[in-house]
Amino acid sequence: MPDTASLIAFALVCLGMVLTPGPNMIYLISRSICQGRMAGLISLGGVALGFLFYMASAALGITAVLMAVPYAYDVLRFGGALYLLYLAWQAIKPGGRSPFQVRQLPPDSPRKLFLMGFLTNLLNPKIAMVYLSLLPQFIDPARGDVLLQGLVLGATQTVISVTVNGLIALAAGSIASFLGSRPLWLVAQRWLMATVLAGLAVRMATEARR
Repeated sequence: MPDTASLIAFALVCLGMVLTPGPNMIYLISRSICQGRMAGLISLGGVALGFLFYMASAALGITAVLMAVPYAYDVLRFGGALYLLYLAWQAIKPGGRSPFQVRQLPPDSPRKLFLMGFLTNLLNPKIAMVYLSLLPQFIDPARGDVLLQGLVLGATQTVISVTVNGLIALAAGSIASFLGSRPLWLVAQRWLMATVLAGLAVRMATEARR
């Protein structure tokens, strides 16, 4: 088992990361507002499965293989950066909307909601970096089974991310109502999110392989 100090430090890092706007947050908010809290929670189930997939992949070494194959990580990295830039443009383009802005979308079936949540998380290359670069820094071989420590840390990250995203999904409607009565706040929120997403995209595209 990881020592308490390392576990707390890792948990705080994970909390900071999940509070940063990204594809998971945008998708969950939009579905919660457009189709209700239950749709947001079903989508969150798919996101959670994506975390479990990466955790299992890291444990089995699949993620390490991906990072070792020439160009495989670069393709994933640039693809993720382009996706984030696309989301940033969608936020600030003429006629663009905030994810907190209420709008009508065709309702998706529970199966599609779950699948889209899973794919949204699965196609996020930063998650691979969490398990390959960040997580190993908190593992101490002297404290016993490395695989067990990795699974404990991975489970910690999953619980924190699912909990925070779940609260965001449940509160999305209230936040949308608050912002809806304040048009200037909606504009500011759109530009803030676009700036954050664009910054993440640039960092992802220029980040060297570790």
